[in-house]
Amino acid sequence: MSRNAEHGTGITSYNAGERHALQDGVPNLLTRCRFGAYCRRHGSRQQTPHPRRPRRQLWRRNPRCMPVRRAAARRKTERAERMMRAVRHHVHGGPETLVVDDIPVPEPGPGEALIRVGACSLNHLDVLQRRGPALIPGFALPHTAGMDVAGVVEALGEPTGAHTITPGTRVVVNPAVPCDSCETCRSGHDGHCPAAAVIGGTIPGGYAEYVVAPVANLHPVPNGRDLVEAAVLPTIWMTAHHALHVTGRAAAGETVLIHAGASGVSTAAIQLACAVGLRVISTVGRPEKADYVRKLGADVVIDTSTEDVVAAVREATGGRGVELVLDHVGPATWAAGVFSLAPRGRLVFFGNTTGHIVETDIVYAYHFGLQLLGSDPYDRAEFAPVLDLYWNSNFSTPIDSEFALTDARAAQEHLESRRATGKVVLRP
Repeated sequence: MSRNAEHGTGITSYNAGERHALQDGVPNLLTRCRFGAYCRRHGSRQQTPHPRRPRRQLWRRNPRCMPVRRAAARRKTERAERMMRAVRHHVHGGPETLVVDDIPVPEPGPGEALIRVGACSLNHLDVLQRRGPALIPGFALPHTAGMDVAGVVEALGEPTGAHTITPGTRVVVNPAVPCDSCETCRSGHDGHCPAAAVIGGTIPGGYAEYVVAPVANLHPVPNGRDLVEAAVLPTIWMTAHHALHVTGRAAAGETVLIHAGASGVSTAAIQLACAVGLRVISTVGRPEKADYVRKLGADVVIDTSTEDVVAAVREATGGRGVELVLDHVGPATWAAGVFSLAPRGRLVFFGNTTGHIVETDIVYAYHFGLQLLGSDPYDRAEFAPVLDLYWNSNFSTPIDSEFALTDARAAQEHLESRRATGKVVLRP
């Protein structure tokens, strides 16, 4: 070994053949050692220690090299920081099956975005799929529910097309994810895509601190609008609009019976019906919900705990019945809806909160020309116009209560109790 400069700027040669530039007696930190790492001073046991460092502080082997150790610690810290909390259920059953798990933050793929969840509203599908069996093909356990999500874009995957979404954009998510490649999608009817996924239905949803969604499914939230308000819109307003206008073909001057008026989707349906000039009759299961439904715009409110629905509807319509019924409840309200219809009336059904098997007097149905219409899923093209309609109207979506993400079990219990008047929301 030869030493050309001891304390000044110069070149020092070592046994290993390494050459380290000295700056004020300190080796250059960016000198590459023979083991492929950047170290302060790489050497063997035969090396003479640096004049300002005792021998015991030499980093003799690459695994013990201080920069390498620091980099490993950094990577470990980064991995820890990229974990998130998510509420999942690993088995079907009651609310007790919901548990808070620490799982890795998902990475956005091509054409996707990572969203930091600001709010997620609950829907009855969350409860039904937790109870089991699963209702949507493609469902798998463990499952993270939460279809209706609003939040802030944190990162974008590799772009696959032009868009205006950037990190920091506040967005609301369309939960329906078609494949965009099959014949059905290319024809514009992606609501019927056989390979469609549903955020919170078949793929991880908003019961978490982060969620991944296609950029094509993201819609900016206007300034001045709260993320909680945005999070309650997708499922109920899209479902109500599609059932009322696309499937039900509602027309001004008709009378519509809307069951479960205080529920989320009926809250939207009542306001949409009033906006186009329909007369609205709605039902509630508790007396305290009647005023809430009247404030939404219902002309007649029927308390099913004390009144006969069919008799009340006939009385309110002069014996004729209603031209249109919206039913997302199922067996509990099916018969009342059928017998409340006027001749050639239309019953639009799009939910099964109380079950999925009903009985119908088909003689009565065909004798009066009744139309029993299932409301299919909406298409992606419908989403933005309905959002614009909401933002530019005086519509509102009352919030019943907000729960912390870790209280998701209590939130679902509250939803199941039927005490909620308006939407129930989770906040991470």
